[in-house]
Amino acid sequence: MRTYLLVMAIAAAVTFICTPIARHLARYSRAITPVRSRDVHTSPIPRMGGVAMMVGLAVALLCAARIPFLSPVFTQTGQASGLILAAVWVCLLGAADDLWDLDWWAKLGGQVIAGLVLAWSGVLLVTFPIAGLTIGSPRLSVVATVFVVVAAINAVNFVDGLDGLAAGMIGIGGAAFFAYTYILTRVSSPEDFSSLATAILAALVGVCIGFLPHNFHPARIFMGDSGSMLLGITIAAATIVVTGKIDPNRVSLGQAVPVILPILLPVAVLAIPLLDMLLAVTRRLRAGQSPFQADRMHLHHRLLDLGHSHRGAVIVLYLWTTVLSFGAAALALFPTRHVLAGMAVAGVGAAVLTRRQLTPRPRLDP
Repeated sequence: MRTYLLVMAIAAAVTFICTPIARHLARYSRAITPVRSRDVHTSPIPRMGGVAMMVGLAVALLCAARIPFLSPVFTQTGQASGLILAAVWVCLLGAADDLWDLDWWAKLGGQVIAGLVLAWSGVLLVTFPIAGLTIGSPRLSVVATVFVVVAAINAVNFVDGLDGLAAGMIGIGGAAFFAYTYILTRVSSPEDFSSLATAILAALVGVCIGFLPHNFHPARIFMGDSGSMLLGITIAAATIVVTGKIDPNRVSLGQAVPVILPILLPVAVLAIPLLDMLLAVTRRLRAGQSPFQADRMHLHHRLLDLGHSHRGAVIVLYLWTTVLSFGAAALALFPTRHVLAGMAVAGVGAAVLTRRQLTPRPRLDP
């Protein structure tokens, strides 16, 4: 655990230090988010924070590759190199969008290329841990990999609308995913519990921790598409790496559904972003618009419209992410009925708190 925490600390420290540099770079290159009708900020804010996040992620993973405990999982395959290459690519793609507002088809094409880079490097979805289902066709595996990558990237991108929202949600969900992969690896492979997926998730959580002090409301810099795409592809890569690499059936901790966790947990981590993306795409297609057409109807906008403060809306979404992601991760440790009961209680508490927070205060007559 200390090794993974070291990787996390390196990612956090490097990202924290590099973010002010990225802010100056954004100002110099005029990568500034203007105040638009759908935005909630009231003054132009520099973006391209994803450049600092990319540096933090790359430095942390390169350091991890030099640690004897983790070096074998980095040298045995080219997966780590493929992730860094794909992450750099989407970061540059996002930075170009931060600078010049690329067309949606250009961004989508770049995301497909990133998925193909991951597949080429061996980060390939070849099995679903449900009843031993294996994808029989190599081409179908590539298609499934690209689909997961594009979905994760856009889910994070769609939810990135409030100060600290995307970084905090991915940080919380990534922490739950990190705990799951670490515990399950130790139990299923006690002779060697080094794991590439766990190292990637440790770096991902560290990046979010390092960026949040600069990004939480009131934000001094936005991550921009360079950051949201980076977070999306990183958590997608970790999901693909862990899927099929650990045999959850070897774990005998009393849980009933460990076999589906490598699929269930990433969905739980990205549940709010995926729901927001699904609602947005459906809403825009029904209106005859492009699914990438921006609007002010995202979940976080609705929370604000219902009377929530900026920080309050963010904290509510943090709360739901915590309930879903850590609840799913708890299935690896505890009996299913106990976890579901706990999640139900936590969900009711979160709903009550959300409702109370969202109830507009009555205005007093002067």
